[in-house]
Amino acid sequence: MDAVTEWMAVWGDNLWTWIVLPVVVGLGLYFTIRSRGVQFRLIPEMFRTLTDKTPRDANGEPQSVSAFQAFTISAASRVGVGNIAGVGTAIALGGPGAVFWMWLMALIGGASSFIESSLAQLYKTRDKDGFRGGPAYYMQRGLGARWMGIVFAIILIVCFPIAFSSLQANTIQATIAGSMGGSAADWLAPATGVGLALLMGLVVFGGVRRIASVTQALVPAMAVLYLLIGIAIVAMHVDRIPAVIGSIFADAFGYNEVVGAALGYIILTGARRGMFSNEAGLGSAPNAGASAAVTHPVKQGLVQTLGVYFDTFLVCSITAFIILVSVPDLSTATQGIGLTQDAITSTLGDWANVLLIIIIFLLAFSSILGNYYYGQSNIEFITSSRAVLLGYRIVAIVSVFAGALISAGVVWTFADGVMGFMALTNLVAIALLSGVAFKLLKDYSQQRRAGLDPVFTSDRLPEVKGVEVWEDALSVTGPIDLPTKKRQANKHRDHLHGAPRAE
Repeated sequence: MDAVTEWMAVWGDNLWTWIVLPVVVGLGLYFTIRSRGVQFRLIPEMFRTLTDKTPRDANGEPQSVSAFQAFTISAASRVGVGNIAGVGTAIALGGPGAVFWMWLMALIGGASSFIESSLAQLYKTRDKDGFRGGPAYYMQRGLGARWMGIVFAIILIVCFPIAFSSLQANTIQATIAGSMGGSAADWLAPATGVGLALLMGLVVFGGVRRIASVTQALVPAMAVLYLLIGIAIVAMHVDRIPAVIGSIFADAFGYNEVVGAALGYIILTGARRGMFSNEAGLGSAPNAGASAAVTHPVKQGLVQTLGVYFDTFLVCSITAFIILVSVPDLSTATQGIGLTQDAITSTLGDWANVLLIIIIFLLAFSSILGNYYYGQSNIEFITSSRAVLLGYRIVAIVSVFAGALISAGVVWTFADGVMGFMALTNLVAIALLSGVAFKLLKDYSQQRRAGLDPVFTSDRLPEVKGVEVWEDALSVTGPIDLPTKKRQANKHRDHLHGAPRAE
């Protein structure tokens, strides 16, 4: 087994070093230039669109989840093991300099996140819960390549609801075990697995709106709790902050003698763990972004880009500073969740283990729910069979149970490789469709300059084929009071006719 793990690790490193990383960086820079730095210049718009009200149907019911709920679903998947164990592993292997490259990849990847989520909104489809979509859908509708969408869907299902969710469950179990000692080893793992499987079953059999309601409550709570703890720990070591910031930037461009990491490996570690955490360009967050009911595809593209910043510059950075101000000697530090756990308990004391268990549970379990939704969306892309969907739900729940029992080493290594293939498949698709996303951005900007709250309809880009949802202004905005909303839609239509169309 060790030989297999080592072979997979070497194979994964080569894939990321020579193929994935150059593509991620190259396309991210291209999207940044073509969009004139959309991920920087429209930050105020990101916060404005996050609070948009959910469009409603003729009966006054929400058409689907809101922009904020879609944001929390994607944040639920982003914020998890990658923010605690992943950042700890990156620092242990690449030193403090890996944090700099995580930051830089988030800034570059923000453009890719904008492109993929805007496209997911444009090419989404309706279902009984509202909307669904994602890379598989824009591969079929935008590129006319259903086979490519099926390949992507299968990779995502293996990667997220199976491999990554198993890792989340394993981390919950490992954190509890680390705090209780070896006396609970015989019963703890199966008990944890059963408990997580039951909780997941209660949520996922309630449908996407139950997932949205659960994550909407969990994500803000877990983020605030973790950030407060991190701020408290950093404040207790405030005198070390200048040295920590200096080490992050200094080690980012040179050899780190403490951990023995050369520049290339520092960059690779930071980039890979950065993508694992914030998922920019990976093709996972668009599955959540497509479920939102918004009036213009660009709105959700902006919201999902904000999610990348939330994940990396808040949650990941807090973890990095917790570790670096508490455990400055990395040569004697453990890796992964153990490194973060040691950093917290060394400052706050052993009682903090209980608090960490709560945080890990909130982070990891919300990730499990987000991962499940991604898989369901892609199962429904492949087939509408209820039996297949039921089978998928059972497999996803069993994966969580199994994750609490097995070693995470092989799964981590395997998931890294699968994640690389998933990113490549998605990046090829959004590169080919990026011209459409740039037209959407132009249309959005024109309407904003005209003083309008942007509303997109398919007739504004008649040359774009495969669009299903955006028929007219009334269907997009969704009437609560039908006669009133008809008048509002007609008024908005008149304004739109006065605004220049994107060419």
